[in-house]
Amino acid sequence: MSQQNNNYDENDIQILEGLEAVRKRPGMYIGSTGPSGLHHLVYEIVDNSIDEALAGYCTEIKVEILEGDIIRVSDNGRGIPVGIHPKEGISAATVVYTILHAGGKFGGGGYKVSGGLHGVGASVVNALSEWLELTVKDGENVWFQRFERGHYDEELKAIGKTSETGTSVMFKADGEIFEQTVYDYDILLKRLREQAFLNAGIKITFSDFRKQEGGTDAEDAEPRSETLHYEGGIRQFVDHIHETRGFKSISGDVVYISGTQGDSFGEIAFQYNDSYNEIILSFANNIHTKDGGSHEAGFKNALTKVINEYGRKMNLLKDKERLSGEDVREGLTAIISVKLTECEFEGQTKGRLGNPEVKPFIEKLVMEKLMNFLEENPETAKLIFEKSMSALRAREAAKRARDAERKKNAFGNASMPEKLADCSERDNRYTEIYIVEGDSAGGSAKDGRDRRYQAILSLWGKMLNVEKARIDKIYGNDKLSPVVTALGTGIGEDFDIEKLRYGKVIIMADADVDGMHIRTLLLTFFFRYMRPLISNGNVYIAQPPLFKVWRGKKERYAFSEEERDGFIAELSEDGKYKPQVQRYKGLGEMDPLQLWETTMDPERRTIVKVEMEDALKADEVFSILMGDNVEPRKKFIEKNAKFVQNLDV
Repeated sequence: MSQQNNNYDENDIQILEGLEAVRKRPGMYIGSTGPSGLHHLVYEIVDNSIDEALAGYCTEIKVEILEGDIIRVSDNGRGIPVGIHPKEGISAATVVYTILHAGGKFGGGGYKVSGGLHGVGASVVNALSEWLELTVKDGENVWFQRFERGHYDEELKAIGKTSETGTSVMFKADGEIFEQTVYDYDILLKRLREQAFLNAGIKITFSDFRKQEGGTDAEDAEPRSETLHYEGGIRQFVDHIHETRGFKSISGDVVYISGTQGDSFGEIAFQYNDSYNEIILSFANNIHTKDGGSHEAGFKNALTKVINEYGRKMNLLKDKERLSGEDVREGLTAIISVKLTECEFEGQTKGRLGNPEVKPFIEKLVMEKLMNFLEENPETAKLIFEKSMSALRAREAAKRARDAERKKNAFGNASMPEKLADCSERDNRYTEIYIVEGDSAGGSAKDGRDRRYQAILSLWGKMLNVEKARIDKIYGNDKLSPVVTALGTGIGEDFDIEKLRYGKVIIMADADVDGMHIRTLLLTFFFRYMRPLISNGNVYIAQPPLFKVWRGKKERYAFSEEERDGFIAELSEDGKYKPQVQRYKGLGEMDPLQLWETTMDPERRTIVKVEMEDALKADEVFSILMGDNVEPRKKFIEKNAKFVQNLDV
């Protein structure tokens, strides 16, 4: 053992100067060095341009992905100040790009409302870029400065004359920092579209000049480009969500409410649709508060109060009847946006707005204006109220069904599903359940498993599509009840993850269209009614092999066509004798030992954890794929077909 150094003094205290700290601990500033952190660099620079727009000085922003995954963001704002900073003795622009917590967002004079990372954005992007070039137009001169990994050799200098104003930033993310530096067009497009909706009237042009993989010459010649410009702001945001998912409005035009309190501004747009799901997106200073907060709580409280009050006023509710928050939000799509001088964010991910004064502000705003709207629009009010009453009746039916199940359990009539082959272990840290489609595959899995900790539940027949059904239809459903009973957690508001009987819930279906359908139906069910299973990381998808390649006693299992071809070459003995190849059409074709070796043995299997990094995206995909409207589903399939491999149709 080497000699330990017991001297711990002032010489051991490391001070990371300036941007060194960012390069040493990038995750502290941008969350991660994976794809989310990479895209965050773009958001930070765009947010600075958005702040100029909020201040009333910028109307157009141009975002470009250039060949080599270089980003350029340009705006027609005032341009970053270029004068010499009184304290630092260097230009103000250089200060902004090289010193943490420097910017126009602290004293209150530069910006009343800001969505950036409190002045660290520009300098953090600079620190994490291989190089960054800054161009500023101040109405007289064009100024330029180049940085490399946050450092510069030359100060900001004038390189030409101009009558225009604005800022242009071009940068290349540092491959030494990030796992990969390739930008996803759709991820950036979604964020930029969001910003355009939240800032009515601003024009964002987004272009991708990279060559498209597998693209034609014509596609390569024309960059992908979108102009994002919405005079209707968040009203058009609601329209966009409904159009994308194929929802039909049942309550007339989008309802829009806005108001101010001091320097604070709040706006809400909402509309009811024919689905059973609620979509509430809230924002504070253009930042998506995915965990809600005071603005969202104020809206929800007011909506529930107003619709109940309206029902009593119009004698539409019986004496003891009361609509719950869930009832009045069924089929609701709402956007809540507040612009504040100072946002207080809570939680580890800063996804929740904490400002206590915002809740009564939004509540009062909605209470006053929504009641007026309902009284002035009786037809729309009637449709909204009927939708809520329909949800109430379904909730009561679900409660009766749930109570019947509980009563059955209480009298000892409840038993594990007939098709469940349980395991002997009871500690869910070690147990796993395979949900398998079909008796044939279920039989192989049952015989091939390790009975100590692996349980098998066989399903058969067509499963209920919960995207088109309320929770009352799930209780007693002969396809879903066995899943609910076996897992033990309950569903919906009764869900309790502490009662989960198996630590891993593994969906095992054939590698064909029917198998994909089963997987999607089950995932939709888990997402809608047992969502913590996904967010807690308990749901997995088994990956059975597609091919068996063998010659004599040598056997290989391939999970892709490429892997199959590699095994064929390996077993061909210089090309003289080609091995045999079997394409598995279904799990039932494998005997128990094969299924164990390829798909169930923890030492050798491949299982994919179902993650929910972007719950909204998952929600959107389930709505599109499992909803009633054909057109959005067709568009989704056409767009994503190129990513699907090894699919038998």
